[in-house]
Amino acid sequence: MSTSASMNDALSSRIFAWMDERFPFKNALLFFILYLTSAVVARSTLDGEVQVSLVDVLACIVTWSLFLVIRIFDEHKDYALDVVNHPQRVLQRGLITLKHLKVLGVVAVFSQLLFSIYADGFSFGGATISYLIMFVYLCLMGAEFFCGEWLEKRLTLYAFSHMLIMPLIVFWLANLAVPNAVLNESLMVMMLLAFISGFCFEITRKTKGIEEERDTVDSYSRIFGTKGSAYIVMLLVSMMLLSQGALLFVLDVNYIGWLLIPLILMYGVAIRQVKRFIANSTIEGREKNEAAVAVNMLIGYLVIIIAVLVNNGMTGSWV
Repeated sequence: MSTSASMNDALSSRIFAWMDERFPFKNALLFFILYLTSAVVARSTLDGEVQVSLVDVLACIVTWSLFLVIRIFDEHKDYALDVVNHPQRVLQRGLITLKHLKVLGVVAVFSQLLFSIYADGFSFGGATISYLIMFVYLCLMGAEFFCGEWLEKRLTLYAFSHMLIMPLIVFWLANLAVPNAVLNESLMVMMLLAFISGFCFEITRKTKGIEEERDTVDSYSRIFGTKGSAYIVMLLVSMMLLSQGALLFVLDVNYIGWLLIPLILMYGVAIRQVKRFIANSTIEGREKNEAAVAVNMLIGYLVIIIAVLVNNGMTGSWV
């Protein structure tokens, strides 16, 4: 879509072309699942069945809009470098501008803030406070913590500092689901799982084969070598599995042995794929690594949702 877009197209079409290229709608499923997992974990400690409603559908859309804002921050931060490395992209070709993205981001941010206030019953409560804390951290990320040149030379620390936003996002999502949510053991493990999962995917997508490496594009494979970086991915996938199992344990769900089976199977699939990438480090292999890790994350979150709903039961309200 992005390659056929032109200035003759309507602005909305050009923005959708940018989204198709840089923030595809298919990724929304993972963001929806992240909210739903955070919500059921937060609600699992409440008395009675886990309640879901139309508000949760809206919260999924708001969650998606947050990651859209994060992408817009990245587009601003990396614009000059992307002009050199990716001149064919919609934004770099001038089909849309950073100003267009800024307007889109402002609308999304106000929507998130208003929804947080609504979740708090139009008061200044847990959802609003946790959102503001998370957004301040996001702004610091956008400013690269005022030490961008120093931080960019330390790519692993760079990724670590940026992935620290994931626990803050989960805590905000939990507060959308349960205003003034208690930071209990299960929620802390969920925050840890989100951090490890995000960190794992970030390392995976920047672990490249020799044919993909460029002097102007940073990657972990340039720092640790393709094999060394791939082993780090395998370590993080293992940590993800341990965190998934730990969350099921602290949630005290039934049938935990059965629930671990799909997690272990997906873990095996991911490890096997990364091993194949080590043996043959191609672009296709790197893309398969990303897919394997993403599916691993998705299945892990789905298992946790199912476990809580089976354990606690569910009621719905759609009006």
